[in-house]
Amino acid sequence: MDAATLAGHIRKLKPRCGGHIVVAIDGAAGSGKTTLGRGLAGELEATLVQMESIYPGWDGLDEAAIRLVRAVLEPFARGEDGSVRPWDWEQSCEGEPVAVSPTSIVIVEGVGSGTAAAAPFLSLLVWLEANAAVRRRRAIARDGDMFAPHWERWAAQEDALFAREQTRERAELIIQTD
Repeated sequence: MDAATLAGHIRKLKPRCGGHIVVAIDGAAGSGKTTLGRGLAGELEATLVQMESIYPGWDGLDEAAIRLVRAVLEPFARGEDGSVRPWDWEQSCEGEPVAVSPTSIVIVEGVGSGTAAAAPFLSLLVWLEANAAVRRRRAIARDGDMFAPHWERWAAQEDALFAREQTRERAELIIQTD
């Protein structure tokens, strides 16, 4: 499914986060979430929230899911701006808070965007999947040598999160990307 077709479907959804339609695009690293998220945000003139700007480091997947709800989705639901604290992956430290203003449609892409805690705010949960070899190749091509030494530890966090949260099983739309 291409971004234009999916965008047509999204435009018909009902807001569940205050007056905002929020679409989460979840799946394991390298499954194509960023590409789809950017395409949809452009097609819909939507705010794009990338989980990469929320993760507090390589061991912060669970914490990022909590931060998404508390610092982004809950404020959006109240009609306020949210905020993120981008992680400096090279310096291994958190940056200054950055305000995020929602448009009528918000795309949240990244691992952990579709947790059960986020579900009450989501109008649609999309799950992307690809086989492990394809995902690893894509992720390393995208993030280079910075991600390579952390791949296994990140994958273990993903496996634990997805098993606990049953994210794929709760998704309304599953897209195979390989």
